[in-house]
Amino acid sequence: MGRLRYDGTAEPIAIDDATLAHLKIIIGTKLRRNESFLMTWLRTDDAVDARTTIWVHPAIPLQFGFDVSTLPPIEPERISAIMTALNASGELVLDEYLPAPAKAI
Repeated sequence: MGRLRYDGTAEPIAIDDATLAHLKIIIGTKLRRNESFLMTWLRTDDAVDARTTIWVHPAIPLQFGFDVSTLPPIEPERISAIMTALNASGELVLDEYLPAPAKAI
């Protein structure tokens, strides 16, 4: 499980390495173009907020941390689908791209 650290003060966002590798390309592309956007996700930790939204901007520190040294394969179709949805709405909703949490039995 990788980590996306944003702004240097908030707790990192836990994201599986495969999804994080794709998000790194998407977020990097948007920020390289100086295109800010909203990013929203459902919290699975004990945070006060059940859902969090941040404004992703090139001036705010961002760090991608992976658990493995070899990045997972990149799927161009997945990049395209996420980028199309982000460009259409101006918001990246992570819930749609993260694996569903395992259910306790």
